[in-house]
Amino acid sequence: MTDQTITNDAVGPTITAAEEAPAFDPQARARELAVLDALRSVVDPEIGMNVVELALIKQVVLGPEETEIKMILTTPFCPYAGSMIQQVKEAAEEAEGHEVKVTLLAERWDPRDAGLTW
Repeated sequence: MTDQTITNDAVGPTITAAEEAPAFDPQARARELAVLDALRSVVDPEIGMNVVELALIKQVVLGPEETEIKMILTTPFCPYAGSMIQQVKEAAEEAEGHEVKVTLLAERWDPRDAGLTW
């Protein structure tokens, strides 16, 4: 639902919709897709699939001077965690051209999110 403004003028009351931010920003979406495309180069060495296919990337928060990537790991004590986080940071920084912060979430990975079943 949009906010409305009611004004009175010589003609009578007029209802106009308040200005809203666009629901879809094509430039932001293009940036997000470029980051995700760059992250496809980061492969989990144990599973052999990239972090995007594995659904390890949960959110890309775009900013003018810093971007944040929120991700999870396949296991809580993943032996490749440090290496994968660094690779995600470097790949995203190359795509964005500025500082990227990688935040590791405490959420558990579910293989079904990646379309995997064992």
